[in-house]
Amino acid sequence: MSKIKIRKGMPSVALTRAEFTRRVHERFFDPAFNALQPEIDKIIATAWDGYHDYRKAPRTKPAGQRFADPGYDLSIDWSAARQAVDRAARQQKSAASKSRILLINGSSRSDQTCPGEMSKTFRLVEIARRAVERERGFDAEVLDLSRLTSEYGRQILPCKSCVATAMPLCHWPCSCYPNHAMGQVNDWMAEIYPMWVAAHGVMIVTPVNWYQAPSGLKSMIDRLVCADGGNPDPTTTQGKDPKLAKEIELKGWDYPRHLAGRAFSVVVHGDTAGTEVLRRILTDWLGDLGLIGAGHAAEIDRYIGYYKPYATSHDDLDDDKPLQEEVRNAALMLIAAVKLQRRGKLVAADAHLRDPRPK
Repeated sequence: MSKIKIRKGMPSVALTRAEFTRRVHERFFDPAFNALQPEIDKIIATAWDGYHDYRKAPRTKPAGQRFADPGYDLSIDWSAARQAVDRAARQQKSAASKSRILLINGSSRSDQTCPGEMSKTFRLVEIARRAVERERGFDAEVLDLSRLTSEYGRQILPCKSCVATAMPLCHWPCSCYPNHAMGQVNDWMAEIYPMWVAAHGVMIVTPVNWYQAPSGLKSMIDRLVCADGGNPDPTTTQGKDPKLAKEIELKGWDYPRHLAGRAFSVVVHGDTAGTEVLRRILTDWLGDLGLIGAGHAAEIDRYIGYYKPYATSHDDLDDDKPLQEEVRNAALMLIAAVKLQRRGKLVAADAHLRDPRPK
């Protein structure tokens, strides 16, 4: 084994107490809070102690016998997220459960906030949802990422790229959040991981933003890195010990694919450019996770109102009956693929092969 060296050298990001206090006070800018300043100051003083002492996980409990180090104190937040993932996995594997399709609205646009009008993506998701719900034995679950921009406190916190230190440092599900010392809480991914795990098929419907995925969708994609090789036992790395993680990886890591075998469909739409680029990015990414494409008609990219005014784009969608039918067909293809999958007849052609280059 090569000698392990942990590289350090980036500048400190520690805040002074004055700067910490100023930043927290910004949350109480509304004059309605003026009468509460003494109480707010007491809260900030306590929050400063948590930040200064770095109490990332102030509430913990022993891991228990299922983990490598039963006595290690695991965050109760992470333990709850792990239990939710385990429940979802049992549901997904149960022969008695309905087939579940996760429909993802990748658009940030919502009529509940600044745009003042619903997204075309949401309308396309509704077409797919109706197709799924008409199918006997199927349930549709909608993950509407536009809630990131329109709903108070809804957020997906950024990936810290633990995997680039060593794969075992990237835990499944992610243990980077919540970080109570840093005020990094209310991370939606704790709820999103079980949605993916419970699904038999996943359909992503999204616009293209400047040749890329919308920011909310990209944030979710980044945080799903732990589904492709992530470590389900944080006690093996004693939380976030980079040296331990490197040692484990160099001894040999099996890169477990926690979502492999599910079917997928992708629909990308745009107005002028970039749809094919994003469709390829998404299908490549889903394939890397070990998901199986539902077929050519389930992976489409189209333009709505090509180079026409944005103001009439919903009218253009109304008129584009072929696109509406293609979206419906993409959902139906995914349904068909899930039926095969649950009968054991949808298997990746390379499932029996050893990957000579894992990750």
